[in-house]
Amino acid sequence: MLNECTYIVFGVEHYNPLGLIRSLGENGIKPIAIVQKSSIQLTSKSKFIKKLHMVSSIEDGYKTLIKHYGNIYKTGHKPFLLTCDDFTETYLDAHYEDLKDRFFFFNAGKSGRIAYFMNKDNINKIAVKYGLNVLDNYVVNKGEIPDKIEYPVITKAIASTVGAWKGDVHICHSEEELKAAYKVIESPKLLLQKYIEKKNEFCLEGFSVDHGNDMFISIASEYNYVMKDQYSPYMTCKNFDRFDLLDKLKNVMKEIGYEGIYEIEFLVDKNDNLYFLEINFRNSTWSYASTRAGMPLPILWSKFMLRGRIEDCYKPLKDDFTAMVEINDFAYRVKKQKMSLFEWIKDFVHSDCKYYLGKNDLGPIFSLLFHKLKSLFSGC
Repeated sequence: MLNECTYIVFGVEHYNPLGLIRSLGENGIKPIAIVQKSSIQLTSKSKFIKKLHMVSSIEDGYKTLIKHYGNIYKTGHKPFLLTCDDFTETYLDAHYEDLKDRFFFFNAGKSGRIAYFMNKDNINKIAVKYGLNVLDNYVVNKGEIPDKIEYPVITKAIASTVGAWKGDVHICHSEEELKAAYKVIESPKLLLQKYIEKKNEFCLEGFSVDHGNDMFISIASEYNYVMKDQYSPYMTCKNFDRFDLLDKLKNVMKEIGYEGIYEIEFLVDKNDNLYFLEINFRNSTWSYASTRAGMPLPILWSKFMLRGRIEDCYKPLKDDFTAMVEINDFAYRVKKQKMSLFEWIKDFVHSDCKYYLGKNDLGPIFSLLFHKLKSLFSGC
């Protein structure tokens, strides 16, 4: 039945939508791709793309989507529309009423509802409501300093689509450092959160159907080394075994009413306590690891959206495995002389999941390397 359906990936030139396209292609489904133009060609070079539309903006991509595929639902199954970044997902969320009868897409049953829960304060409140640990935090306008605030704190844009996103993340150990951070922060509204030295992060990949009434977690991952203010590009993927979280997460997803692929992130402290961080309401950067584990999320989600319920699809891992964002990891660990090239090559070879290199889809990595060589020689 899935082979009769139309799949559309709406994204950018990044290894996130590339992994999504490979998850489909490696399972016999070639999607249509609507890709925003960039100086680097990556997603658009995948051999698994059935038809490619290059667009200049999300707005342009949306017009292309409606013009070419907005009426397929009249002659057969609604197409599956898959997103990989918060900006595109927010745009589609705002057009929920126009899309709901035309496509299966990631949504929460109401226009603007996903954007509402992308707000860190709103999602934190519902996490607390259902018993998840959340670090103490304040919501402030840029420049405000709450009374009795305790340092250190970490600054975060209130939503990933506001301000400079990761560029607005600063660890501040004093009022002077916070004031200095305010001078360069772009977001007008911020979350100031208690900062603790993290031992790790804990990420869950999965999907939900029936507006959050049924959810599935495929794999969990932890990082093999920690970076203070961002995620690490080298991780170990394993079976999900924190069943104490399951009912709490089910309640969160049910109240939100979300149906789609997601990632849920936690911070792990030195005592192995978990603190809820966020939910990504779209395909995440790490979802391709779930495909390598035998559980391709876009295939499973679309299958069970048609059935209206999730049936047994869990495949326990016999062994943990590593996944690597190889270009980023090489830049951090080898170029910064944190390890030798020989040691890195061993890690690279033994990684079961690589986010750039696809042994049966080499066009993207060749395109990226050509771009880097061209930039290198043009700068000489």
